[in-house]
Amino acid sequence: MTPSRIAAILFFLLLLPAAIFARDIEILVEDEDLSMPLEGARVILRGGAQFICNENGRALVTLPDDRQTIVSITYPGYETFRLSIPAASGGAVSGGEIEKYTASLRLGGMMTSQELVLEAARPETSETKSGRSVAISDRELARTAEIGIIEDVMKSVKLLPGVGYTGMFSAMPSIRGGDPGDLMAALDGFYLERPYHWMGGISIFDPKMVSSARLSHGVFSARYGHTISGLLEVTSKSPSTTETEIEAGIGTSAASLNLSLPMWGKGGVLFMGKVTYWDTLVWAAKGLSNVTDNETLDMINFVTTAPFIRSAGVSMNYRFTPNIEWRLNSFFGSDGVGADIKTDYSQYIDDDITGIMEAKADYGNYQGFLISGVNTSPSPKIALRFTGGIGFIRTITDDYIDNNITAAYNEEFIELFDDPDTRDMLRDKGTYTAPNVKAGIMLDSVVFNAQGRADADIELGNGFIIAFGVQELYSRWAQTTDVNLEFMETSFERLKKRLTPAEIAGMKASGLFPAMDVPDAAIIIPSEFSSDVLNHGFTTSAYTVLEYASQNQRFGAELGLRIDHLYFIGRGFSFQTQPAFNPRLNIDIGILKNMGNLDALTATVGSGLFSSMNPLICFFDPGQFGNVVDALVDGYDIKLNRSWTSVIGMKTDFLQKYSFNIEGYYKRIFDRSYITADTTYGIIPQFHFDGVGDVWGFDLQLQKLESRYFDGWISYTYTWAKYMDPSGGEPGISNGSTNTTGEQWYYPSFHRFHNCNIVLNIKPLRWFNIAVRFGFASGQPRDKVSKEIVPYPVQLADEKGNPVLDDEGDPIIIQKYRRKELPENEKGIERSAWSLPLDIKFSFFPSISKSGRTSLEIYLAGENILSLVYTPPGRTRFNSYTGKEDPDPGSGNFDFPIPMVSFGFKWRY
Repeated sequence: MTPSRIAAILFFLLLLPAAIFARDIEILVEDEDLSMPLEGARVILRGGAQFICNENGRALVTLPDDRQTIVSITYPGYETFRLSIPAASGGAVSGGEIEKYTASLRLGGMMTSQELVLEAARPETSETKSGRSVAISDRELARTAEIGIIEDVMKSVKLLPGVGYTGMFSAMPSIRGGDPGDLMAALDGFYLERPYHWMGGISIFDPKMVSSARLSHGVFSARYGHTISGLLEVTSKSPSTTETEIEAGIGTSAASLNLSLPMWGKGGVLFMGKVTYWDTLVWAAKGLSNVTDNETLDMINFVTTAPFIRSAGVSMNYRFTPNIEWRLNSFFGSDGVGADIKTDYSQYIDDDITGIMEAKADYGNYQGFLISGVNTSPSPKIALRFTGGIGFIRTITDDYIDNNITAAYNEEFIELFDDPDTRDMLRDKGTYTAPNVKAGIMLDSVVFNAQGRADADIELGNGFIIAFGVQELYSRWAQTTDVNLEFMETSFERLKKRLTPAEIAGMKASGLFPAMDVPDAAIIIPSEFSSDVLNHGFTTSAYTVLEYASQNQRFGAELGLRIDHLYFIGRGFSFQTQPAFNPRLNIDIGILKNMGNLDALTATVGSGLFSSMNPLICFFDPGQFGNVVDALVDGYDIKLNRSWTSVIGMKTDFLQKYSFNIEGYYKRIFDRSYITADTTYGIIPQFHFDGVGDVWGFDLQLQKLESRYFDGWISYTYTWAKYMDPSGGEPGISNGSTNTTGEQWYYPSFHRFHNCNIVLNIKPLRWFNIAVRFGFASGQPRDKVSKEIVPYPVQLADEKGNPVLDDEGDPIIIQKYRRKELPENEKGIERSAWSLPLDIKFSFFPSISKSGRTSLEIYLAGENILSLVYTPPGRTRFNSYTGKEDPDPGSGNFDFPIPMVSFGFKWRY
């Protein structure tokens, strides 16, 4: 028998138990008193899978195995019903017929002479809507976010259509060509300014603390704003009102614990905590670096404080009456990392260079928030929501670099100078010493914000709903910054543009600037920048929305208007923006319904305006920051970022639990704020509000909904995005552009043309699941560079631009290396290599409880598995003081160059 036949037989035998033990049952859900079927009731399995009852109150439920289990059945206004399903041997119907059960629900609470209020899900928060948003359920979060060394909701979000690839350690993706910093997050309606750990490496949203997440990247409702690209709406997990629940997890790098306690059947409190311990991972990586030749992995040896995260949260809710519910959420988290890098230049013995380069970096971040709100329905047709909260973020960084070297001049470098006296001087000296070329950055930033909002939905009848609300967001930004850069290079050509002809002539006549006429020569003028900023911002918003849905659900529309206004106060100044009017319109047309295997075919078209504020604007001071003083002459010159977005889409739902959605969009960005910096003498940031951008593309998603053996989705995104900074020309520090030549259009550095993700959840056995995430993403733009490395002179100067002289009274000239400038006809943009991330998780579910109340998962996961055979190649690197090139190009991204393996267990009761 051939090996292939043996493998086929073994594979068949492995799958056979799944076919034997999997079973379908039918549950009828009805009102206990009226015996009326309850259409829309939810049947929830212990693992989180949900099944919806049809118009006859019946749901066909797929159980993963033949063991006894308990299912929960919920319906608005009724008490939660728990139904015990016996083992297959005890509940099977003779003749192979499907097992059938009945659940009779009773109304919740004691009501006397009161009208029953059935509270529906809050509009715009629970479901995927074509042309507006895509939602992720708690079940999908468990499979796509609870994987690897760090569990993060953003891992799931980054797999959705319209989201650009960012790598393993970045939670700030580009949403449909927008700036990554423009992604706004809201937790239960509360806006979070920087919901990240590790400077944006991961988000604060632990999947064990979240019940669902929704990414709005289309023309979403006017109820929300503060973004021109994407809004991440996160719904926190609610405690059980009737049972005590415990969930614990211990893994390779983190431990978590959730404890839910009921409160008299009317509410509950949920305690959540998480601690990471990367010390063991750092220790193992350091050991691996000693036996492998990988320069990227060698960087792990410089870590002094292993990356850490500590977080805790509390969630509470309580229903005082059938139509008044109170909720509270709180969170506190801290994270940090430290490194000390030392490079001994004596290792380059052949290059006649000695010295030490030392860099230290310490980072700490602390954040927390407290949110509270009340939902009430004073009448069956009115829903009111009031939300308020406070939050803070404090970030402290202390970075330092000391670079002190002595090296020898070579003849190629000396021949760059036309003056024979300068060449003789360099030959006589033979070596140069760059004395303590240092840099230091210290930052202490504190952000405090308080928010309040009130929302009302009123049913007008005949399919119409009107909604309106007001929101106030107060922010206080305090930041102390000290920057000292003793190695900031400025080309002599750039310096000459800022000097008068007389000043240039004086420099030449002095004979102390011999490098100024050498092509590509540079000068180091120490740059300092200090600021102590204290600013306040009041963002006031109001909206109104009119919704319509026909009785047969064939036509729907939403028309809304949102108005945003910013009032800004600083030390000795204030300004306000013009009110930003943001009308939005969405139209949904049901083309087909219930035709053969086609459940529904829906078309969507929408268009609307959006506004936001660049977070960097919050920290300017008109006494220090360039052109801001001029802008304040007319306060209305300070503008909010704006975009006009139009979307057309089509969604097809099939009876076999398949769904296909395709959307095309165009986005015009205008009044975009960006910052440039003049670094010739010091660092002078300059703010501009005239940036524009054109973005268009399409994305699609084919999804297999929850099923017995496999589910998941395939998504593809094509994005074309170009920006322009009309007032550019100086180095940009706000958008990472690769082209700062003013009027020219450029691809932003985060842009990728193609992004594809494949998510599969394979369940061959009742006790064994496989989760697979694979993707490919095209490269990001970068300037073309020459392969030739050439020397160039760098002359030292003091803060005033005067030359620094050695003990013999001669100017100090450093020999450095750079890539040769390309000819004009060869300059342009190229793309980095493709990225191919692959993650796999194996989950085992051993049977530990016959009642079904307790479950255990043991998992083994691997991230970035293809790094064993493929790593996106980067450019070859070279030492700027020796010109020595490293033949290893290294990695083209910031992921670990090795697979990241994790394992652990999760226990639930």
